[in-house]
Amino acid sequence: MRVVTATLASLVVVGAAAIAGVQFAGHYFGQANASAPPAAAMAMPVPVASVVKQDLPIYLDYPGRIESIRAIALQARVSGYVESQPAADGADVKSGDLLYKIDSRDLQAALDQAEAQAERDAAALDYAKANFARGEELAKSGFVAKDAYDQRQSAMRQAEAALTLDRAAVAAARLNLGYTEIRAPFAGRLGRDQAAKGALVGSLSGPLNTLVQLDPIYVAFNPSESDLAEIARARAAGKLEAEITLPDDPGLTRKGELTFLDNVVDKTTGAIAARVTIANADFALLPGQYARVRLHVKDEPDALMAPQTALGSSQMGKFVYVVGAGDKAELRLVDLGPAAGGLVNVVKGLNDGERIIVGNLQKIGPGSPIRPLPSPTPAPSSQ
Repeated sequence: MRVVTATLASLVVVGAAAIAGVQFAGHYFGQANASAPPAAAMAMPVPVASVVKQDLPIYLDYPGRIESIRAIALQARVSGYVESQPAADGADVKSGDLLYKIDSRDLQAALDQAEAQAERDAAALDYAKANFARGEELAKSGFVAKDAYDQRQSAMRQAEAALTLDRAAVAAARLNLGYTEIRAPFAGRLGRDQAAKGALVGSLSGPLNTLVQLDPIYVAFNPSESDLAEIARARAAGKLEAEITLPDDPGLTRKGELTFLDNVVDKTTGAIAARVTIANADFALLPGQYARVRLHVKDEPDALMAPQTALGSSQMGKFVYVVGAGDKAELRLVDLGPAAGGLVNVVKGLNDGERIIVGNLQKIGPGSPIRPLPSPTPAPSSQ
């Protein structure tokens, strides 16, 4: 009985000790789990850039079409056979270059005839003048009657008139002979030949070819009447510059100037005809091509600019993440203005000098811990 009691007592002590040990162990690990703070979320490294202030060029953009300043049909003024075409189809020619030569033999003969007639009448005039001079002296002494004197004077005047008429005929014949050479009235590019060598041409035979001036050249466009006030202010301040780009080569920009603004707004479209003049020395631009016109109307000083790569979109609109207090991402809704290169004007939502997150945007959210890294700010451009 004592042995049983002692054994039971020992079991009780051992059991109590065992229970105490379990409880201690449980308390130790449980306390550690309850009191230890949760592991801190790892800060996401993100590139950032600062909001900057700078002058922002303001443009008005329009679609346009290239037009030639002058485009003419080359027409024969005199009848004859085409003798030669020194300039080939589609050739670039200079002012005064010979384009077509018409057979000139008939007109050369007509000129020779007119010159011969003029020489004959000049000789007749010389005789009439001499005869009148003799009659004038004899009339003073009474040896020539008044009627005979008047006849000599009339003959001299008729000879003068005949010579004047001959000289006009010579000039006309020489002019017609000159029309057998068709020369370029301005520098430009020829079109397709319409009169082959040997063809009989004349004033009623239709055009021989076309000639288009390509340098300088026009770009026509139609600004809205709502833009007229801003365009007028820009013109009043001085020369209104324009940039021209082509759809197939947007990297190539040509400079020009607004040279024409119509005096009537189209009541059906609410637009006005306008024109930019640009240099085209290489003849790369051709009439009929589409182009993009950018009018530089003003410069906006101290505009807040942010990288376009920082922009995000949601149902609430455009937003950016800025570096907030404690290096946490802070979402900002923004209102945007014009873009310039890799930057965009932020009209509302940001302050000068704030740091904007420009990378790893898909891996962060509002309040996310971040580790800012420097990032170069893209420079603005005129494009």
